Amino acid sequence: MTADPIDPGVVVGHVHLKVSDLERSIAFYRDVLGFEVTQRMGDSAAFLSAGGYHHHLGLNTWQSRGARPAPRRSAGLFHAAFLYPTREALAVAYRRLVDHGIPLEGAADHGVSEALYLRDPDDNGLELYWDRPRPDWPLAPDGSLEMYTRPLDLSALAAPEVGS
Repeated sequence: MTADPIDPGVVVGHVHLKVSDLERSIAFYRDVLGFEVTQRMGDSAAFLSAGGYHHHLGLNTWQSRGARPAPRRSAGLFHAAFLYPTREALAVAYRRLVDHGIPLEGAADHGVSEALYLRDPDDNGLELYWDRPRPDWPLAPDGSLEMYTRPLDLSALAAPEVGS
């Protein structure tokens, strides 16, 4: 039996992360990545947004205040991905990371997208990326999608006139 596909209008609306130090996490997501704090719940939770939405990101210490990061070799979230609207917007994000001394774990061109990989203060994996327009996505001879992973040219991304 084949299940009906999910409605194509469905989007992933937000990510909610357990963090060990709320203030440290707010500072990272606000000051480094540029999210805006939309609401606080005392010293236990905060909600952050891009563009005035109620929240794209929730942070809480309800079960994790002072906790160590989860072991890398355990089940759980591999990374949360934040989609930037243009290559220029991703370039601005990359320059912010450089300015704040945040190291990358990787940077890749996937054909359909260009992505930066890093970790937040609680060792949660993050992907910052932009999607190329669909007509530019790589296709196999049979017309199926053919993504790949190639090194991303960070110097070209960081150039002032990135273009999108």
